[in-house]
Amino acid sequence: MSLIILTSAHRLRSICRLQRIQGHMMSSKAGSEVLFEKVGNAGVITLNRPKALNALNLTMIRHIYPQLKKWDKDSETDLVIIKGAGEKAFCAGGDIRAVTEAGKAGDSLAQDFFREEYILNNTIGTYQKPYVALIDGITMGGGVGLSVHGQFRVATEKTLFAMPETGIGLFPDVGGGYFLPRLQGKLGLFLALTGIRLKGRDVQRVGLATHFVQSDKIASLEKDLVDLKSPSNTDVAQLLESYQEQSSLDAEKPFVLQEQTEAIDRLFSAGSVEEIMENLKKDGSAFALKQTETLSKMSPTSLKLTFRQIQEGARMSLQEVLVMEYRLSQACMRGHDFYEGVRAVLIDKDQSPKWKPSTLSGVSEQAIEECFSSLGERDLKL
Repeated sequence: MSLIILTSAHRLRSICRLQRIQGHMMSSKAGSEVLFEKVGNAGVITLNRPKALNALNLTMIRHIYPQLKKWDKDSETDLVIIKGAGEKAFCAGGDIRAVTEAGKAGDSLAQDFFREEYILNNTIGTYQKPYVALIDGITMGGGVGLSVHGQFRVATEKTLFAMPETGIGLFPDVGGGYFLPRLQGKLGLFLALTGIRLKGRDVQRVGLATHFVQSDKIASLEKDLVDLKSPSNTDVAQLLESYQEQSSLDAEKPFVLQEQTEAIDRLFSAGSVEEIMENLKKDGSAFALKQTETLSKMSPTSLKLTFRQIQEGARMSLQEVLVMEYRLSQACMRGHDFYEGVRAVLIDKDQSPKWKPSTLSGVSEQAIEECFSSLGERDLKL
């Protein structure tokens, strides 16, 4: 009897081990990290790394891009829906830890990731068919890039938006130089420099999402979207609006920055980051002091790069912005702060990065200028 139990236990252990190995093999394939299915006439993309908050890696990018191209040409596909698996996130950003590791090792991932991610952002921005991003959860960095450039972005009460890159020695990329300066007043610059988070309905109020639908209606909305027959953009918009009308949650809550909108426009209207800091100091209000404190924690180099990125991007097309941002990404890979920021925030989690230079005055105009200069043959081609 005991022998039978032992044999069964041994067999069970072997089966478990085999399942673990198979599971590992599966997870190393993007086949499981991003799922594609045709439902009716809709192509549905599911970012499927819920444990990693659906963070976007290069393998996923390399599967999504050709699939979007294929569906764009396919007469049987009328619209595309993109969503995240799990309860928490649409996509919490790019897998930048892998990127910094590659940068240290001199691996080409440090170029390939940004290049191919930005090409994907542009594909979404120029997509010919209705593209609907269901941003039901955390949507930051790379996740914003997968959604904000599409025609339709549906936020819910669970949506949490941020572009927190200045806190890790980067800049709000994935086309941030295009969509942020096009928000009202100085709001885009404010979000870019401070990395402040917006939640739920506020994401739609500022225009980062096109619609707001309660989270418990998203499954039903998705079903109605896939049932649409050869929908035009107008048909999709009408369906989303009808769902928005049924979503009254938080409608009476004022916009979180309503009281500060005038102050943001006034204090962030400046010719440089130093001038903004000066404005905040002179103002002395609780709000201004809080922003001073936030900005003083950010990489001084990132703040200056971001200020100029937003300034230049206001006059550029999405394509020109992405070419500029690719240059900036490679400057960050050559520098110090991106590695240090990722170490402090994501690896050691001590939250105390040692920026170099450590002050705004230490970051020369020439150093910033060099970050924006052409990479010649290595420039991004769209």
